[in-house]
Amino acid sequence: MKELSVTRLDAAVVAAADIPALMDEAGVEFQKIDSLNWPDWPYRPEAAFRIAHTGDAILLHYVVSEEAVRAVAPEDNGRVWEDSCVEFFVSPADDGIYYNVECNCAGQLLIGGGEGRNGRSHAPQHTLDGVDRWASLGRAPFDTRAGQQTWQVALRVPVSAFFMHAAAPLDGRTMRANFYKCGDLLPRPHFLSWNAISLPRPDFHCPAFFGTLRFL
Repeated sequence: MKELSVTRLDAAVVAAADIPALMDEAGVEFQKIDSLNWPDWPYRPEAAFRIAHTGDAILLHYVVSEEAVRAVAPEDNGRVWEDSCVEFFVSPADDGIYYNVECNCAGQLLIGGGEGRNGRSHAPQHTLDGVDRWASLGRAPFDTRAGQQTWQVALRVPVSAFFMHAAAPLDGRTMRANFYKCGDLLPRPHFLSWNAISLPRPDFHCPAFFGTLRFL
């Protein structure tokens, strides 16, 4: 299982649009999302993420290059996984509960919490509103656009987004997590992960295959 140290960035207020430049300045490195776990879905777009924190929020920056893009989901907690989508699944505690933070290329979010694929609870809208987002392609929904395109999204995810847990500072904490790139309704569907998954069919709801994040 992969392990990653998450650097603390001492910035009082961080807007999502400023995250890429802030990480550039701090030298935060990209990690590839390139595990092709299921050969029946062989397309591997270029996808990478980098992560840092500010004590009270996780900062995420994704960069993707793929042969078509799609952002149909019109609102939060919609079917963003069918679009050009990046995902962050994380277990903040050892109680069996994990969160799926899914974002399409237009910045629409889905956040769910629970102990398994079934019976998950969606984050309330006020929680989603607390996650600042920036998308290089803009925030308006759009249908499939063919042709190679590179896009980015950045998210500031406050600890309050873990709505089934009491908010706690990130400093010194260890969490288990995985990062994904998918697009179920793109011309070439794909299911990539940061930490490899050993299951017979595509399934991201598998905490047994989460890697480790150590917040410095």
